[in-house]
Amino acid sequence: MPRSATKKELHILLVEDNPGDVRLTREALDESKKPYRLTVACDGVVALDFLRRSVNKPKERPDIILLDWNLPRMGGNELLAVVKADEDLKTIPVVVLTTSRARTDVDRAYELQANCFITKPVDVNEFFEIIDAVENFWLGTATLPT
Repeated sequence: MPRSATKKELHILLVEDNPGDVRLTREALDESKKPYRLTVACDGVVALDFLRRSVNKPKERPDIILLDWNLPRMGGNELLAVVKADEDLKTIPVVVLTTSRARTDVDRAYELQANCFITKPVDVNEFFEIIDAVENFWLGTATLPT
């Protein structure tokens, strides 16, 4: 049974250090009119702390992680490696959403078991379309782990 049939909102952990991208993501999610809860972490250290605290709190555990690749303190690649190596966290889908177009970043993300790698478009309308597509897929099409 798809997660959308059992859960009314998608809990998204957005790991993003750019306030403008956080604002755009929130606006895109608001525009879709689908129920969501957004938790924002400004870097990998903050995100990992949040994820580890959510392990025994099912209501706090995110359904999906939107992960910027280029972050201060702990980069997206480092956070992804830790998440996918952790028995309690590895089933959370991770969508890398970054400005990087580097083939080495794409390859590395998939080696580390990212579920998807998306390059952020410069155009705001295209960015909104991507966020809507991500939300539609993970909320409406995919069956998420419990």
